Amino acid sequence: MTEEHRAYRVAVIGAGISGLATAWHLEQEAAAGGIAITCKILEQSERAGGKILSETVEAEGEYVVEGGPDSFLAVQKPWGVQLAEAIGLSDHFIGTNEKDRDVYVVSRGRPTRLPEGVFMLAPTRLTPFLLSPLISIRGKLRMGLDLVIPRRAGDDDESLGDFVRRRFGNEALDKIGEPLLSGIYSAEVDRQSLLATFPRFREMEREHRSLIVAMRAGSPSARSGRSTSDPGAQTTALVSTGTPRAPRTAFISFARGTSEIIRGLLGAVESSVEYGRAVGAIEPAAGGGYSVHRPGCAPDSADAVIFATPAFVTADLLDPLDPDSARLLRAIRYVSSGTISLGYREDASWASVFARLKGFGILVPASERRPINAVTWSSVKFPGRAPTGCSLLRVFFGGSRSPGSMELDDEELVQVVERQVGEIMGIREQPLFHRIYRWDRGIPQYDLGHLDRVATIERSLPRGIYVTGSPYRGIGIPDCARQAAQTARQVIRALDRRRGTQ
Repeated sequence: MTEEHRAYRVAVIGAGISGLATAWHLEQEAAAGGIAITCKILEQSERAGGKILSETVEAEGEYVVEGGPDSFLAVQKPWGVQLAEAIGLSDHFIGTNEKDRDVYVVSRGRPTRLPEGVFMLAPTRLTPFLLSPLISIRGKLRMGLDLVIPRRAGDDDESLGDFVRRRFGNEALDKIGEPLLSGIYSAEVDRQSLLATFPRFREMEREHRSLIVAMRAGSPSARSGRSTSDPGAQTTALVSTGTPRAPRTAFISFARGTSEIIRGLLGAVESSVEYGRAVGAIEPAAGGGYSVHRPGCAPDSADAVIFATPAFVTADLLDPLDPDSARLLRAIRYVSSGTISLGYREDASWASVFARLKGFGILVPASERRPINAVTWSSVKFPGRAPTGCSLLRVFFGGSRSPGSMELDDEELVQVVERQVGEIMGIREQPLFHRIYRWDRGIPQYDLGHLDRVATIERSLPRGIYVTGSPYRGIGIPDCARQAAQTARQVIRALDRRRGTQ
């Protein structure tokens, strides 16, 4: 068989959202380009999905419990919606509860409502902001200086902490910027890269000079008067998707949990998925390409190898091939984090909890020095997450903001979390059940200079080796879906050039 007519072989390492989506896009791109490929997805664990994990729990009815992301953006980042629709999940979407979408911030030990009209950082409605007790009068005056502070010269990166202080001051960073924006990435606000996580803020500053002016001019929340903040969210902001079948809410999920997109991809890909054996080594093959070795298996030959794995796993496998790329990959820092979901029966005492706090959840600033980072009220946020007459809470811990909580054993952790929801929310009842999920070295940190580091990695990779997924250009489901499509196009273009030169 000539090079022009043979099927190219592609190995995808990792069967999380990035690996599965890359394989699916590869198949679509190859079919469109008339290129024959065979793709094999290699997963070391016994299941697909990575950190996307949904479970059904029976406790006086059925709960849908999430171990990882519980939703994704449907708007400014439409790539997750587009992927889900393309694999036939349009009828499975559910939107958030638009009636009870308040968000609270713990301030001096008490949950305080985030003012209506706060869009990310900036107030877009004056009266609710001025009346809110969350920010002091002095802090509000300092935030107002954003209207006159000049834009920053130059295009170099800066930390999110430096950006928020410069535009809005220390109090806004403490009460809004740090818990809301750094909390998304479980990051340290003074190490977090602005350009890698919230580049739109720099664009707004460049275009409008003032973020308040930019937000008032362009944010849907400025028109609706609602906050778009969300505890536990993966990403942020709003624009139209042009996909009318998706709910018209900022965040969406699926009726049976986010694992539906994993099941959908498994049903949509033609590629084989092999579980339970980790890749042990990758070696150059005679005549080009690579030989992929797994214990107890015959080596797999591959014309291209795509790593959809954590950067440190990729580094270990690449070290014998390219020590320089491996060194750069190891420079991507990770933190460990976890969640604990708690199911409750709503007895008579819950009326007071509902009256004070019913909403999407509560953010906990690092300055409060608590062992938890946020609480999402899952059964308020999405329909069908708990039985009638019951509530489901999800508490976030670990990361860079409460790393000590990761060291607690399960019994200690449950006691600590119950005490915290009692102090913060006034919940005294014992939960009907709990589910703990721990993700060791689970969240990549986009430190200052991250995008330059990623660009250098991509340039230095050996021919036929590719990386994709959360360590690089976005951690949420939409970002991983977008990167998967881009990686698939790069691979198909390279194979097409190879075919054309034979």
